[in-house]
Amino acid sequence: MAKLVLINNGQEVELNDGDEIKFVCQEKFNVMLGCENGLCGTCRIKIVEGQENLSKKSDKEESIYPNEEQVRLACQCKIKKGVVKIDSSEYS
Repeated sequence: MAKLVLINNGQEVELNDGDEIKFVCQEKFNVMLGCENGLCGTCRIKIVEGQENLSKKSDKEESIYPNEEQVRLACQCKIKKGVVKIDSSEYS
């Protein structure tokens, strides 16, 4: 089991290894989802800890945020394992 933690309020959600994080981010952490295709950028999150536990950045993420390793799009991420801590306060 993997775990996604929102550091803004300490809320934690368990996920299966390999799950997408977009719906948890939207439903539990109030991260806005727009197009869900990695084009609009509304679902930006900052990875505070556990970057290695997420899928690698998609080509879309790389093109939008090439020099911001900690910035991800929730619609493009899958959690591989372990714990990932995110901060959504910068973008909400």
